[in-house]
Amino acid sequence: MIDVKPQIYQAMINDSQLVALLGGKNVYQIKEKDATVFPRITFFELDNYESRYADDAAFVAEIRIQIDVWHTDNYSSIVNRVNEIMESLGFVRYFATDLFESETEPKLFHKALRYKISKVIEE
Repeated sequence: MIDVKPQIYQAMINDSQLVALLGGKNVYQIKEKDATVFPRITFFELDNYESRYADDAAFVAEIRIQIDVWHTDNYSSIVNRVNEIMESLGFVRYFATDLFESETEPKLFHKALRYKISKVIEE
């Protein structure tokens, strides 16, 4: 299984433009450290499976990642920068939706983005 999460995390926290938009390195895998900090990004792996085989061995993995942007205000510039970073890593966005978390305090704007990539499995 190919783990792309460390590569995504490093790309985001090392991107000075994204860090400036977030007001810090507010990027977390699965769950944030401080639920009161906004804006922030969380991400997780949706799926990771072997998709192509030759000579009875897998040689390609399909990986799908969800990235969530959370903010109390407009998050468009953050979403655009996340998309640029993910595309630079070779991911293709296949889903995006705007959500509003009305039952939280504070009320939150939430953008869910899903990306996919095919990676050659190296032995």
